[in-house]
Amino acid sequence: MPDAGTPITSPNDEQAGFALGGGSAAPAAGASYRVLARKYRPTTFDDLIGQEAMVRTVSNAFETGRIPQAWILTGVRGVGKTTTARILARALNYELPDGSVKGPTITMPAPGVHCQAIMESRHIDVLEMDAASHTGIDDVRQITDGVRYAPSSARYKVYIIDEVHMLSEKAFNAFLKTLEEPPEHAKFVFATTEIRKVPVTVLSRCQRFDLRRVDADVLMTHLANISKRENVETEPEALGLIARAAEGSVRDSLSLLDQAIAHAAGSVRAEDVRQMLGLADRTRVIDLFESLARGDIASAFKEFRDQYDTGADPVVVLSDLAEFVNFVTRVKVVPATADNLALGETERVRGREFATKLSMRVLSRMWQMLLKGIAEVQNATRPQAAAEMVLVRIAYVADLPTPDEALRMIEQNGAAPSSGGAPSGGGGLGRAPVTASVTSAIDHAPSRMMASSGGRAGGETMARQPMAAPMQQANAAQPVLRLSSFAEIVALASEKRDVQLKAALESDLRLVRMEDGKLEVALEPHASRSLLGELQKKLKDWTGRHWTVATSRESGQPTLREQARERRNQLELAVQDDPRVKAVMAIWPGTKIESVKPVAHDIGPPVSEDGDSGELPDNDDDF
Repeated sequence: MPDAGTPITSPNDEQAGFALGGGSAAPAAGASYRVLARKYRPTTFDDLIGQEAMVRTVSNAFETGRIPQAWILTGVRGVGKTTTARILARALNYELPDGSVKGPTITMPAPGVHCQAIMESRHIDVLEMDAASHTGIDDVRQITDGVRYAPSSARYKVYIIDEVHMLSEKAFNAFLKTLEEPPEHAKFVFATTEIRKVPVTVLSRCQRFDLRRVDADVLMTHLANISKRENVETEPEALGLIARAAEGSVRDSLSLLDQAIAHAAGSVRAEDVRQMLGLADRTRVIDLFESLARGDIASAFKEFRDQYDTGADPVVVLSDLAEFVNFVTRVKVVPATADNLALGETERVRGREFATKLSMRVLSRMWQMLLKGIAEVQNATRPQAAAEMVLVRIAYVADLPTPDEALRMIEQNGAAPSSGGAPSGGGGLGRAPVTASVTSAIDHAPSRMMASSGGRAGGETMARQPMAAPMQQANAAQPVLRLSSFAEIVALASEKRDVQLKAALESDLRLVRMEDGKLEVALEPHASRSLLGELQKKLKDWTGRHWTVATSRESGQPTLREQARERRNQLELAVQDDPRVKAVMAIWPGTKIESVKPVAHDIGPPVSEDGDSGELPDNDDDF
């Protein structure tokens, strides 16, 4: 046996490193090349990456002797299900030549007696079966018949069944009794990518582990370590592209790295990886996004055509565009998302910029249109033309006002609806007649999506100043809104569709006093600390004037929600005391008053066709 820490080599490959690490960039003369996914396959729990929860559970189980009779491992392809199963088999049967290890252990500092054969899938007591090609009951019967016999040389007989969901119903049923009460010397490890297809009767007899996708930054670090061991120079951006393309699969990332090394024939650069994967330049995708956000269709067409001419697939371009929309949306919700080092510097800087300038409504519309557009391009006979039409739709309607916003614009402008068709400004066919001012605003809405100018990574300046001028003039002409009561503030928040602020005003604030441009309130204990600052900012934006919002030590009035609850209680008590209600409840014992709604007496009685009012008798007008 080799010394501790010395990689064990396979008879067919002098570089088959048993422990993670070791090896040089080029194989020895006459030796067959071993792909990175096999060469750097983990052999201990310490080598597994991204599965800390599973490793901790297994480690505690081994240390306390609470080892189950069966495990089932699930997860996407390439996260390490089969590898983990072999490591479990090795840990169960770990034994040193001097006999110093007396039982299962997760601490395996040196290769043991059975380790080489187990990791190479040739140990007589560790049976691996591919359920995809052995689906019948006869294959399972061989296991159930042989499980009763003691192991030949190892401590346990371990049965590893890959893609277990492929077994037939009869095969699963044949397993049930053996799984529930197996011999003490037998252990089962199942692996599957389709956990939902495994019968519940089997799942209930196994300890389940869901192997998660590995994060892109963790994959980048792993790929960088392997590149260093292989003496291959790689750009961090190239590793980031590979990590994102692998979608959390360690095996896929190593296969892509293998392919990138062969493709580059030297140093692995980001440009080589883009060409290999058919990806568009990330910076150019962001430029395309900016053109769409500004409503510059001509610029978007040119950028898309340039990417298409360099070999980018239209579907890939739209998919990358959708991915960036998703990234900007996540940055808008959680700004710390932009700190992920797996992303490029340009992507992080400009993503933050877009997140501050684009509304959630614009981003969600772009996402929905891209999601639908990708499916259209995939099924189109001319994908390039179909992709261009998707870009046209996004640039034109991504920032159109909603119906209620359009009505509000009509009311603010005070103009009567025009009786003509679509205006000459290019409104398009099928547009409903609206006021000239609103139609003009809708036609030019995309150009207002990014009205403010800002710096771009690299020192360039976004050419948006001409588009910002009309909006600045409009804001300057906006009338100042006066608010005279706290109820009007709540109504304004409802009108602006700020649901969270409206709920906070109703339940978290108690009015102390309100003057012209000044609000003094008392906070409920559970109120957010940032509520007052947010309210002051939004009042300034909505009313066009400065507001002072301060807290007071006085108790103040009850919250609006408490006031509404009190009015409802008083109304219910008044109804319960009504003689007519008491008479009804006396006729039907056990009757309860579920809700009380006041009658709108200000609405006049119905008028019949002959002009009579049709007014109901006084004693019945409330029921």
